[in-house]
Order: sequence, then structure tokens, then C-alpha cells
Amino acid sequence: MGAWVSGLLGGADSAAAAAAAAGPAAVGLGDLPELCAAQVLLRLDPPEICRLARLNHAFRGAAGADFVWEAKLPENYRYLMEFVGTGEEGRRRRRRAGKKEIYARLSKPVPFGDGQKEFWLDKSKGMICMALSSKALVITGIDDRRYWQHMPTSESRFQSVAYLQQIWWFEVVGEVDFCFPVGTYSLYFRVHLGKFYKRFGRRHCSSEHVHGWNKKPVRFQLSTSDGQQALSQCYLEEPGSWVLYHAGDFVASKPDQPMKLKFSMAQIDCTHTKGGLCVDSVLIYPKGKGFQHGKVVRSRRWLDESVDVVEH
Repeated sequence: MGAWVSGLLGGADSAAAAAAAAGPAAVGLGDLPELCAAQVLLRLDPPEICRLARLNHAFRGAAGADFVWEAKLPENYRYLMEFVGTGEEGRRRRRRAGKKEIYARLSKPVPFGDGQKEFWLDKSKGMICMALSSKALVITGIDDRRYWQHMPTSESRFQSVAYLQQIWWFEVVGEVDFCFPVGTYSLYFRVHLGKFYKRFGRRHCSSEHVHGWNKKPVRFQLSTSDGQQALSQCYLEEPGSWVLYHAGDFVASKPDQPMKLKFSMAQIDCTHTKGGLCVDSVLIYPKGKGFQHGKVVRSRRWLDESVDVVEH
């Protein structure tokens, strides 16, 4: 469909020139009824709709139609919009907003949970993505500066990460209660081995405190309030790079009912210490390629003898 749209846009000028040369009786794309144009747009992704809106008056008018954009929104978009704006003024603005405006607003990060969590629509597919900062997670020993420290950085969407210097009992736990649109989702922990910093405009990474992660694997757990569970394990590797460690998948089938997710990553073998790890966030994406940004490690299932799979 994308190639067809590119061809249509590329031929728009030549079609208009041919129509002008043929005289007033010629019929071109500009004569296409707006309703027919809207039927075409219903079959396209949002970026293609926006490109076709530049083609002519019919497509421009159809691209603003509520029923076109409502078809691209998640079925529970009204619930999602409740997180946008506060008070009576926020409610009035939500009531007046057209569906295209709603799509555009939800495509930007929408904070919730005291600003430590946020969700947004993927602009291309209209599917929900979510991020939870390290400050939204329960981290063992986080208040003891001998073990952990909060480190400001522009490499996090929340402008801060939790850096582990050294600890015996490593455990990071989190949960979120949310009405997810229908679909299958993947949950990841975004972490980084080594302490990074900038000097003279260049990025550097110190592995001074990195130790203990090669002795025992980290266990990842995910469970949902409707009984879904995932359990896996993986050794932490790749110092100097941000890595998304896949904790598991879950299926949402009831968009009008909140689903509680509980998840964790832990290495609690107290026979050795471990350290030198940055914990940035937990990310939830629709399952499939194209949503994650960065290197992905899919941990092996518990008691499964298969090796870890790394995606670039």
C-alpha cells in the first residue's frame, strides 16, 4: 500500500498537467468525491493519510474526517484521553477535540503515576507503548548511597537512571494497573553495564564496577491479574551499550477492564556481589519488530536449554 501511495503522490503533478491540457471536460483525482477519498484513507496508515492529504482538496477534506481517524484510534481511546489534562477545563477540551486532534495528542507522551510513567501511541500503527522510570520501580537498597545512586542523564527519556555500585541482593520489582487495548505486548528492562559519562563532548564508559553478572543469570518474571505468567533467565552482557532484556509477553483482550502487571528482574545469590549496572526503565511495546529501539536480548525460558537470542 505504501508503494501505491508513493506512486499516486509522484504522479499527482503529471495528472494535473494532463487534465489541464485535455480541457474542461477532463476528469482527474480532484473530482473524486470526498467520501470515496475517505474510503481510500481508511485502508492506509496514519503517515500515509497525512501524505495523501497534500494531494488535492478531496483528500485534504477526507483526511480531517472524524470517522477516518476514529478507525485508527484504540478502541478505548476515551479512557486514554482521561489522562490528558486535568480539571473542568481539561474535560471541556477533551469533549471539543476532533478525532484527528485526539490521535495527535495521544501520539505524544502522556505522563501518569506522578510523572514517573508515561504512554503514547506509535504514530505509524496507532498502538500503545509505555515506559516506567527507575523511580517508579521498587529497587532493593535504593535509599542507601553505599549501593545505589540516581544519576542524571540525557540518555534516559526520564532524564535519570539508577546506578548500582555494588550489592549482594539485586532485585528490581514493579507493577502497573492499566486498561490495555486489545493486542499482544512484550515487556523489557532497559539496562546498561558500566557507568557512562561525557568528556569534551564525547561519550565514555567506565567498567570499573562491573562484576558478578557472569557468575549467575538474572531471572525475569512477569505475571498478570488474569493468570498469565512468564519466567526466564539471562546473563547480563554487552558493557557500554543500552540493552532491552525481554522479560515476557502478555495478551490483553478486555480493553475496558484494568489489567495489573507485576514484573521483576533479580539476581539474589548472596555468595557474591554484583555491580556496575544502570537501570533506566521498563518498556512495554506491542509484540513484533519495529517498535523497539536498540539491541534486544530475548531471555531463555526457565528450564529451557536453548541459548539466548540477541537481535540487533
